[in-house]
Amino acid sequence: MKYLYFVLFISFIFLSGCSFKVKQNQELYDLKHVPQNIEYYTKNLKPKDDFFKIQKEYEESYFQVWNLEKNIENINEVQWPFDSFKALKSYGANLQPLKQSFFDKMYENSNLSKYISVNKRAMTLREVNIRAFPTILPVFLNPNRAGEGYPFDYLQNSTVHANKPIYISHYSKDNEWAFIYTSFTYGWIKTSELVIMDEYFMDIWQQPKQISIVKEDISIYDADNNFLFKSKIGMMLPLISEDQDTYTVLIISSYRGNNAFFTYSKISKSIASKDTLKFTKENINKIVNEVSKTTYGWGGILEQRDCSSMLRDMYAPFGIWLPRNSSGQAKIGKIIDLEKLDDTSRLDKIKKEAVAFETLLYKQGHILLYVGTYNDEVIVFHNVWGIKSIKDDIEGRILIGKPVFSTLELGKHHEDYDETSKILTKIKSMNILTQ
Repeated sequence: MKYLYFVLFISFIFLSGCSFKVKQNQELYDLKHVPQNIEYYTKNLKPKDDFFKIQKEYEESYFQVWNLEKNIENINEVQWPFDSFKALKSYGANLQPLKQSFFDKMYENSNLSKYISVNKRAMTLREVNIRAFPTILPVFLNPNRAGEGYPFDYLQNSTVHANKPIYISHYSKDNEWAFIYTSFTYGWIKTSELVIMDEYFMDIWQQPKQISIVKEDISIYDADNNFLFKSKIGMMLPLISEDQDTYTVLIISSYRGNNAFFTYSKISKSIASKDTLKFTKENINKIVNEVSKTTYGWGGILEQRDCSSMLRDMYAPFGIWLPRNSSGQAKIGKIIDLEKLDDTSRLDKIKKEAVAFETLLYKQGHILLYVGTYNDEVIVFHNVWGIKSIKDDIEGRILIGKPVFSTLELGKHHEDYDETSKILTKIKSMNILTQ
């Protein structure tokens, strides 16, 4: 079976990449010569206590979706996928152009005449994909172009963690899907992946102290030792009690007719914290190492993370709330415009004003965390799919597909490096989250 998956994967890469070159990250200078150990960058970091103004707003932001009013989003904005993807210019799972009948079917099943008609508060049962259309089928742009095709399924809006508050707008025509809002985005999830919450249990869920998950990929079980889901950094659960080694938390283990069935779970204190983590080098090391266990996943595809979801989850245990996408994250805190500067001035500005682990650097479609310098080079931590390359006028990608520490000229030593795509030149702004 593993061999079959390997053959299919290689065939997919060949079919979707026949017009451009794909090279692997082993050739990248930064990944060999820039320290890839978080402890190098935190070794001189001084602990800071209770200095984040936005920490106080974290739980309010986490539960805000249960307090939404009607007309959350203009109906025209909700229909954005139908304006963005067109027949014969979008591609399906077989990498062939999609026909108009596909979009007609999606529009009919989206049932938009019922928008904001259900208005129920709910919760996810497990880690779920949020889709732009009510379907698990992908929509790609031209897969023969570098940077398109897998993993860039543009129907993959995001993911939402297990036992997370959501708001139901309405159901698809076939009732298989629910159009939902989370605290950071909206889209379609399957009705089998949610449970309805009544007001009494919503109050119970919000009143206890919340614990934050601080370790990735640990199995969580209910009171009868039935598997529920895997732990993810960024997840919170309401605390019932604790003993020396474990927290007992309220949890939803199943549903009946989409009604929640509540039970409890015992969670080791080694994988959770009942207090907001202090911004110390020890805690930063721990959380960065955990989020680095997932590889690159556009929109959270395959339960992985992309650049913005990695940073969003990374900051969550510290009580710092970030929006879901890179452009939203770039608007938090003190914003410093870098767009009109040349490369030298931009580097000087970053070195002079950026604060390690508190400053984000933004270029369109990508967000990076400033962690300090190495050999007088600005170093960033980011989750990246690949770097543009060019050879014989054919555009390609040098694949990375994971979180890395790098300079702002990642790939420049590669023989096929596309100088016009330099990260440094594309940086538009930096923002200091704590100011």
